[in-house]
Amino acid sequence: MSRVCQITGKSSLKGKKVSHSHVRTNKHSRPNLVRKRIFVPELGRFVRVRVAARTLKSITKVGFMAFLTKQGLKLSDVT
Repeated sequence: MSRVCQITGKSSLKGKKVSHSHVRTNKHSRPNLVRKRIFVPELGRFVRVRVAARTLKSITKVGFMAFLTKQGLKLSDVT
């Protein structure tokens, strides 16, 4: 399974780490992904998703279905 947020599509970034002597080495920044069971009151059931922690904070604030519509997604796209 790849390290990609199922809702926002946030994935890992690639770059270079530069030392004091200016030697460049590869560096990866990975998103903070969390597996979470979210209760959807509109459906009356739980949904399992793998989302970034930042996305989870936004879902908690707005609501799961409202956040999906804001992203232009349907529930079938996520599950």
